[in-house]
Amino acid sequence: MPRSSAARASSASVAKVPQMPAKVPRHFAVVGAGLAGIACARTLLQAGHRVTVFEQAERVGGRTASHESPFGSFDAGAQYFTIRDERFALALDTVPGLYRPWSANAIRVLDATGHVASPSQPPGEAHWVATPGMDALATAWAEPLQQGGHLHTQAQVVAIERDPIHPQQWQLRIQGPAGAQQVLAGFDAVLLAQPADLARTLLTQSQIAPALAAEIAGVITAPCWSMMLAFPQAVHPGTLGPQWNAARSTHHRIAWLARESSKPQRGLVERWTVQASPAWSHEHLHDDPSRVQAKLLKAFAEVTGIHAQPQYVEMRRWAYAQTTQPLGKTHLIDSELNIGACGDWCLGHRLEDAFISGLELALAADFSANFEHNIMQAMLDAAKDLPDEQ
Repeated sequence: MPRSSAARASSASVAKVPQMPAKVPRHFAVVGAGLAGIACARTLLQAGHRVTVFEQAERVGGRTASHESPFGSFDAGAQYFTIRDERFALALDTVPGLYRPWSANAIRVLDATGHVASPSQPPGEAHWVATPGMDALATAWAEPLQQGGHLHTQAQVVAIERDPIHPQQWQLRIQGPAGAQQVLAGFDAVLLAQPADLARTLLTQSQIAPALAAEIAGVITAPCWSMMLAFPQAVHPGTLGPQWNAARSTHHRIAWLARESSKPQRGLVERWTVQASPAWSHEHLHDDPSRVQAKLLKAFAEVTGIHAQPQYVEMRRWAYAQTTQPLGKTHLIDSELNIGACGDWCLGHRLEDAFISGLELALAADFSANFEHNIMQAMLDAAKDLPDEQ
């Protein structure tokens, strides 16, 4: 039975609907190579995009940085992580052997005099550390970026500008370790994986994405002084000072103490990392490090009962250590400007928060970039099928 003319017309119309083209790679600039930036860049790279990462420091990892000393390593920033999101667990499965459980599951809470008040964590929540240092995860996940030449360290992005040759793209002004600047162009999108204050400052000084900068302005982060101590006279964990390995303290100077030598694959020499409280760190943020060290050593003795003099002391100041008021969503993105931002500060201050934020921004940027291209390409293909005007 022959089809009606209406049916034939309908069939012809369906035949002319353009097929959505395959994903087209774009060039993303990711600013920052902490855990959020690495997760974001690696995800985009795996999706087939071209990615270039710029990191101001000498190495990747951000607050997961490990500090080496003659007596062993210290986790100068992030002390451990927990696993609550399945996506984070799946990512960890790609680096088996690089993380182990830490026996400090019952983290103590101490009063101002150092007496144990209570355990602070619910029973059964495992605490994990990367080995041989907390930066091992970021280093391993960054390997594909390093091998492909996609990662540039000691490269500070000081400005984001429109590419004068291709106005729909972006160019970055990069400052190197000697102060020399260069301009790199041809980026379809710029994604910031920096501390909230740095991301907001870069957007504001570049005079772009004011709406994103305004949202970031609501994020509040606190600084932290970290002190690292080694006691070579004690070569077995627990032979010097308290029997616990980690504690949160209500002492006005100290918020956290951890026996580094109790962590797996960290060596036997007795070593401690002491992190000052947010309020005290803020009050003494610009003090001379030697003055801060003297005050924290006194507080350390008061809390732990360890009055022996350490043979090694090192100080580190973190300007943006802990989020006290997060953004409240996983990431920020302006799909028209192709500018985005991520970081642990979007959700909180945990390492898992950083990973999830970077992952979510990459997924949003990948979808936005290809959705825009596919729609434009579909419109162009459809236009080709239209009859010429008479």
